[in-house]
Amino acid sequence: MNQTRRLVALIVGWGMWLGCSVPAQNLTTVSEAALAPVVQEAQSRQDGARVPRTADAIPELRELTVPGAEGPSSVEPRSERRDSDVGVPIEDRWRIGFPEWNRYEKGSILNPYRLNVLKGDYPILGQHTFLVLTFESITFVDGRRTPLPQDINARRPGAAEFFGRGGQFLNQQNFVTSVELFHGDTAFKPPDWRIKFTPVFNLNYLAVRENGIVNRDVRKGTTRFDTHIGFQEAFAEVRLGDTPRLFPFLRGRGSRGGHSPFFDSTSLRVGVQQFNSDFRGLIFDDFNLGARLFGNFRDNKWQFNAAFFYMLEKDTNSGINTFDQRNQRVWVANLYRQDFIKPGYTMQLSVHYNDDQPSIKFDQNRFLVRPAQVGPVTPHSVKAGYIGWTGNGHFRRLNINHAFYQVLGRDSLQPIAGRPTRINAQLAALELSYDRDWQRFQVSGFFSSGDANPTDRVARGFDSILDNQFFAGGENSFWNSQEIRLTRAGVALVTQGSLIPSLRSSKLQGQANFVNPGIIVANLGYEANLTPKLKLLANLNYLRFHHTESLQLLTFQRRIRNNVGIDYGVGIVYRPLLSENMIVKGGFSVMNPLDGFKDIFTSNCSGLNCGAQSRFLFSLYAKAIFTF
Repeated sequence: MNQTRRLVALIVGWGMWLGCSVPAQNLTTVSEAALAPVVQEAQSRQDGARVPRTADAIPELRELTVPGAEGPSSVEPRSERRDSDVGVPIEDRWRIGFPEWNRYEKGSILNPYRLNVLKGDYPILGQHTFLVLTFESITFVDGRRTPLPQDINARRPGAAEFFGRGGQFLNQQNFVTSVELFHGDTAFKPPDWRIKFTPVFNLNYLAVRENGIVNRDVRKGTTRFDTHIGFQEAFAEVRLGDTPRLFPFLRGRGSRGGHSPFFDSTSLRVGVQQFNSDFRGLIFDDFNLGARLFGNFRDNKWQFNAAFFYMLEKDTNSGINTFDQRNQRVWVANLYRQDFIKPGYTMQLSVHYNDDQPSIKFDQNRFLVRPAQVGPVTPHSVKAGYIGWTGNGHFRRLNINHAFYQVLGRDSLQPIAGRPTRINAQLAALELSYDRDWQRFQVSGFFSSGDANPTDRVARGFDSILDNQFFAGGENSFWNSQEIRLTRAGVALVTQGSLIPSLRSSKLQGQANFVNPGIIVANLGYEANLTPKLKLLANLNYLRFHHTESLQLLTFQRRIRNNVGIDYGVGIVYRPLLSENMIVKGGFSVMNPLDGFKDIFTSNCSGLNCGAQSRFLFSLYAKAIFTF
């Protein structure tokens, strides 16, 4: 009888240990009468005797259900037990089962909302090897108006002005498939090894109202449809071991013999992978080919990265990786300290180095992107090193995000200056926000230095490596979300996903340019969780060039004033299922040009055939993300 009670307690204890507690009235217990045959056989058996399987011997266990779609078990049941064994054997700890309860209804292999063997909830091989399949559809639609040029090939016969009609329509569709196989546990510690592949299938359509925009060949008309298939991720990762064992000088509390009780570990990842070098993507944020050593130490209070990337060329119209390599190398090292000064605030120190060698590149639309079509149009190298200090966190109710970067280096033949230059430029950003119940009030400022003397030997305009900045409104800011090109200059005033007026030919395929006007941005923002499913975002930006001399030189104008414009936008984020499996975003942003912008883009034309004339610029977008 005592053995029976111990067995019942053991089975119930296992269920509680696995975190599967249920209401007492729904808990199925194993009766003593059902256990009697098992106990008697365990007491009377001899060495080598066969023991009946648990589910066959105890009818109550056959009625327990496994939640979700568990798939077949790869664990072979053991049938031999020693005389000293008095417990009921459970072969597969992931598939023990639970009493019937509505919360854990039997799931389908096609249902991602319940436990699923295809989502890494159950091992697919043995007890520690898991498979995670993810399918994602990302649909983006954008109707916008930006300044566009026209010339003798103008779409409208008899058009007299230099600037054309700026209306555009863009539709991008990405189908993303991710296959991840990893070995380890589903939580508590990093995987021992991991292999991941993420192919992307892209379709994109662009319609404009002027010739020479979708392609350099004006005979291509005003619309373009393109497709591309590429890999955003294709890497292998291995856990090298506990950090104190690999680096004995990085011991944390309780570490003995190189083992860390807090799972301080170090891993190596090689292949095409995502890497964001800071909190807001200010310098480098990309999927690219590289090797990354990363880990933590001192009880996970410190994290580190050391990464090297041999950059791949991008597809022009989709932005997805191709299989071609470009002659550019990027090194990044950073160090994070959690709970620095006070709990809730994380500090980061980082070093970047960009080695972009001379090359010649025409994009898919037959535009020259390396070198830029300004100055001597001669291949040149850019070698730039960045030193940065950033932070993110909160002090009580006050949230803070800040950054400061200093870049030093050399450009062998700066295209706007027309000579070799030394690089010396700065970037600073600060965001403060305050949460009050369901609302967040935000104020922020952004500064990138400009060059006041573009023809001297020092380039003082700041530029990044490959940024994707979410700051001062992000996708709900017109200036941040749109590419605005200088007409017939071969370069962009600002590129998509960046606040910096870098004057580079292309963000993805061009080279960093450190002779530029720089920018000062003052931002007010507001967020409100109107319902658990619906969030409202609003922001207002004031933009001002730091120095305009480089623009005057590039556009052959005597005077360009500093005020750029007033940029304001509103957006929503809707999650109808209260999860990340279905997200719908939408927004409307407007920029009212001020004196400096009008100096660059206003035409003297008047009459019926005139185009934009620097009227207000706008973007109306919608984005739907569905994930299985």
